[in-house]
Amino acid sequence: MPKNRRKSSFASEELLECQDKKSSIVSTYSISSRTRRRRSSMATLNPSQSQIEKNVLPNSKDVIEVARCANESDNANDQNMECDYSSDEDLFANIAACVPRKSSPPPSPVLKTSFKSQSYKDSSLKNSINSECGDDTLIAKFARDADRNAINADNSATRQGQMLPDPACKAVHEPDDSVFSDIDMSYFERNCTAAIRSNECQALESDSPKPTDKLTNTTPASSRRKSMAEKLAERYKANAMQVTATNFPLPDAVKIFPELLMDFSQDIFRKEGKSAGSFYGLPMKVKELMVSTRGIKKFYAWQEECLSLTSIVQGKNFIYTLPTSGGKTLVAEMLIMKELLCMKRDAMLVLPFVAIVQEKVRGIAQFADELDFLVEEYAGSKGKFPPTKRRKRKSLFICTIEKANTLVNSLIEAGRLDTLGLVVIDELHMLGEGGRRGAAIEMTLAKIMHVSRSTQIIGMTATLSNIEDLSKFLNAEVYKNNFRPVTLDEFVKVEECLYRVDNKDSNPEDGLALARIIKCPDKEIAAKDTDHIVTLLLEIVPKHSSLVFCPTKKNCENVAVLICKLLPSSFKELHVKEKRAILETLYQDSGGEGLCHVLMKTIPYGVAYHHSGLTSDERSLIESAYNNGVLCVITCTSTLAAGVNLPARRVIIRSPYIGQGFLSRSQYKQMIGRAGRAGIDTKGESVLIMTKAQDREKVMELVTGPVETCVSSLMYDGGRGFKTLILNLIHLKIMTKMSDVKDFFKQTLIAVQLKSMPDRFEYIATGDAALTETVIVERVTKNALQELLDLKLIRLRSIKEDIDTEEFKDVADCRLEVTKLGAATNRGSIDFSISNVVYEDLVAGLKNLVLTSYLHLLYLVTPLDGLSNISPDWMIYFEEFCRLSQEDQNAATVIGVPECYLAMRAAGNRSKSKKYKDEVAKRFYVTLMLYQLFRGKSVWHVASRFEQPRGYLQSLLSSSAAFASCVLHFTKELDEFWPYHSLLERLIQTLQYCTSMELLPLMEIPGVKLARAKQLLNAGFKSLAHVAKADVGKLVKSIEHLSRRQALQITASAKVLLKERVEELQAEAEALQTVPVMSQNRN
Repeated sequence: MPKNRRKSSFASEELLECQDKKSSIVSTYSISSRTRRRRSSMATLNPSQSQIEKNVLPNSKDVIEVARCANESDNANDQNMECDYSSDEDLFANIAACVPRKSSPPPSPVLKTSFKSQSYKDSSLKNSINSECGDDTLIAKFARDADRNAINADNSATRQGQMLPDPACKAVHEPDDSVFSDIDMSYFERNCTAAIRSNECQALESDSPKPTDKLTNTTPASSRRKSMAEKLAERYKANAMQVTATNFPLPDAVKIFPELLMDFSQDIFRKEGKSAGSFYGLPMKVKELMVSTRGIKKFYAWQEECLSLTSIVQGKNFIYTLPTSGGKTLVAEMLIMKELLCMKRDAMLVLPFVAIVQEKVRGIAQFADELDFLVEEYAGSKGKFPPTKRRKRKSLFICTIEKANTLVNSLIEAGRLDTLGLVVIDELHMLGEGGRRGAAIEMTLAKIMHVSRSTQIIGMTATLSNIEDLSKFLNAEVYKNNFRPVTLDEFVKVEECLYRVDNKDSNPEDGLALARIIKCPDKEIAAKDTDHIVTLLLEIVPKHSSLVFCPTKKNCENVAVLICKLLPSSFKELHVKEKRAILETLYQDSGGEGLCHVLMKTIPYGVAYHHSGLTSDERSLIESAYNNGVLCVITCTSTLAAGVNLPARRVIIRSPYIGQGFLSRSQYKQMIGRAGRAGIDTKGESVLIMTKAQDREKVMELVTGPVETCVSSLMYDGGRGFKTLILNLIHLKIMTKMSDVKDFFKQTLIAVQLKSMPDRFEYIATGDAALTETVIVERVTKNALQELLDLKLIRLRSIKEDIDTEEFKDVADCRLEVTKLGAATNRGSIDFSISNVVYEDLVAGLKNLVLTSYLHLLYLVTPLDGLSNISPDWMIYFEEFCRLSQEDQNAATVIGVPECYLAMRAAGNRSKSKKYKDEVAKRFYVTLMLYQLFRGKSVWHVASRFEQPRGYLQSLLSSSAAFASCVLHFTKELDEFWPYHSLLERLIQTLQYCTSMELLPLMEIPGVKLARAKQLLNAGFKSLAHVAKADVGKLVKSIEHLSRRQALQITASAKVLLKERVEELQAEAEALQTVPVMSQNRN
């Protein structure tokens, strides 16, 4: 038997894989700890003589025979196997890999008494010392219960098969000291019987159970020893021939028992409310960290209510909806830590943007360090697929939406999705945003629910009008609350009038009530500030803060400059030292190459702008200064509302437009949700400025209209999301034939909404065809399959003739398979519409790849998405080309951008030749920017030469590194691309940071950018270990402009990263020392 025993202070369950590699599986289960089970098993399997004399029954020998089989299996284990199950998911992984999933889980079992009895506690240690028996309690218990049922029937009816009425069908369970005395075993009988009847398995009573496909034993029955499962099957089959009071078909039960056992084991922990402490089931250390790192001493009433809900405790899927700034994230973090610390299973948090992922990784690092779990970032080029299987610590995967989908695919392919205990989706309403990300969320959740019934899904969302659709889609309970930490007053400004949005007291015709007339304190301000922005600001600043949302990036900068021109000069006298420090830090972060002229003018007044054109360092510095009260006004774009949390006393929306498009209600709610600082302000205010009289009706609908609905995004852009889903399912072997699509389709959001809002999908059905689910499934599936066939991503194989075919007159007769190109596309998470472009570029590179520099290789990893927004300045383009070396110009010619073509475009002419493609030229233009950054040029330098925003260039680096990672996975699926492997691996590492080798270890720490890494290196912190062991006080003194809070985050992040590296190395060392078990040939 295994020497390394898993011990737990909680009620635990265990599954042990018995027999050697060619044997089938039998699952044994124990509710109490392993130590108690061994002694009780001895008592169960070796009944005293008096007990045998008292119960001289026809099937008493069955118990002894089962015990003999179990002991025989234990002896084989001692010789052939060494099992070390260090966590729950390790115990369940064996059985989960070979158990077919059902559409819905069975009901939970009922515990008769508490497991934490005093007698159990007193006997645990004693039993652990003297235990010598195998894991056979369940086997004996199940066989003994069958014998008792047979005796009850024999005592009450004839032996000719007559069944008793239901009132007499009560099994007698005599008291015993086994660990199963606390469990109502009728749970298994009841659910096994229900499952068998629902699947119409009457014909199986005469058949013996068959092993699952993955563990099928191919050795002839006559030449091998029977597995334990087969022996049990024989005993159960013999008992089933007896007439029992419950008419319980045990042979069938053997087939579905492992699946029921897994559901039972997960549900028993949930119902027990497995706890690691008194703070909502978590250690008190969590409470201390909440106070020290977040300043949270007490939860809101709704948070306490939500954390104690039965559905949360029992692990059911759950959706909770509240307004912005209501404290939703805190509840999610508590549930995540409970999954990691109590349930001992991994968790995943899905966030919408890379910046938010990075912020969350930094913010939760201190919790991970103190509570001993790992945090893994899945954003940009970071993340391992499938993730490393940890030996001891559990992992929290913090992912972007796209990375979450890829991570789930890798876990499904590796058969490890059941190790993921909890998935939390922030901004769940993004399901209906109508783009690729909305479809990715729906795909991810549908696959999780289809494959793993033990993974809990938690969704956080803003208020929606059709939350019931999401509830049906996720089979989740919903919690609604309109709580806000501070009250919010909404206003609309029309000329100089300010109207309150109050439907109760307002005129029903316009939905607004006049609140007051805005009066400008100065004539100069009134003349230059026609929108009264400065007037509205002067009412609250500098005592309070304000956010001004603008429609474009350029407008953000212009409004910031205008505000500073009209503010009193007294604003420059506030926080002078802190403002000077901000400007110095900005200059240092640029490498001494420059400082934004707009920020130079505005920061002395306590004003700054914030949009994607700034670098991440600049944005984080401005956010920190705003939170600390140094800055009182930020002009920003709508991305700030969906990103980091920067609350304000008053939110001003400069215009109801984003670019050229009108604001949606969800965007409006996100913006005004930033109004009101919890614990600082007593109320929050929002002011929407209506700039055009013709927008009156739209504005009224925006502020007083109904809440928006969330509609499935799978059919966006001609069904692009659905086609991607089909390719995923075929690659993962979830879908192998047409009927599988229909089954999976029922688990999607669109299937739910075909019934609740069929008018939204009328465009799918054309002609006289009725809009039914069957019509839609067949139509969109055939269209998707045809396009994937045309792209050579899948193939159809005739089931009867076993040959490939590109035509499918009857799809039902075909088996669906992915081609090598399709597998590479799915593994690399590359959009199927561009996979052929990537493939052709790589093939061309094999023939003519120029390796005298990195330029050609950088072109191959330059992202293809977003090129439509690129408009090259052809004169700048030609000048940059002329600056290239001769080798680089040769590479450009090989790529398809020769000097003659650029000279012609710079002269204002277009080429009529089809030989030159504008798409290739645009992509190479972006490659030239990337090449400069790759060679160590600063963002400021490249931005000046190409006249591009600094933020765009910085995001280009991260997106190129991410795309390079996708291309690497793509090439690993295609043997002909083996030369690219080592080239791309080195390129990705350099692209992530574009710096010297000595700075790379420091820049791997979350939150440490180039400037901070240089500061750390100059202060003597040269490695990850140095930073992890650094004293926080010394770090603050050594690094200029570093706050204590930032220092704590950096050291905590370094410690977590160091633990992750150490554990990986230990696992590799143990793997090298492990001697593989050799299979024995049995004659």
